[in-house]
Amino acid sequence: MPKILFVVAQEGFRDEELFVPKQILEDEGNEVVVASLSTEMAKGSKGGSVKPDVSVKEAKEYDFDVLVMVGGPGAVSLCDVQEIEDLFCGSVEEGKTTGAICIAPMNLAKWGLLTGRKATVFKTDESMKAFEENGVEYTGKDVEVDENIITANGPAAAEAFARKILEMLTVEEV
Repeated sequence: MPKILFVVAQEGFRDEELFVPKQILEDEGNEVVVASLSTEMAKGSKGGSVKPDVSVKEAKEYDFDVLVMVGGPGAVSLCDVQEIEDLFCGSVEEGKTTGAICIAPMNLAKWGLLTGRKATVFKTDESMKAFEENGVEYTGKDVEVDENIITANGPAAAEAFARKILEMLTVEEV
């Protein structure tokens, strides 16, 4: 059974971008683990909450088949957390399916993981600047895949994002 790690901000993750994909992936028999800066209750920007299963310090990319960063206003602060950067850089380096939704692809861009790739993001001045400065080709699509990296542009794309993760898992199993 594939094991998927969702990384959320302790405060201000976008509820639909965690709960919708998590449900879809679990319904298909995948194990979903949620991580944040601590295992204290994490709060969504729309009022939801989740108790993380592990802290990002405890999570190791080699324990998971897929790593996903959830967006929302709190996701911007995750860019400065070394353990999260290490997790995602390790995942991409190992060729694992790696995803980010909403504003979170901006973090992948800042870490150099999207350089020379096609990607999408929730469009803001800051995210467009990060894409431009780091050589990312912004496509404007709801969901974009470039090799092993899946990006999506916001909560309306949460279901399509989850379906693309499932599709990538199916390809990996073949």
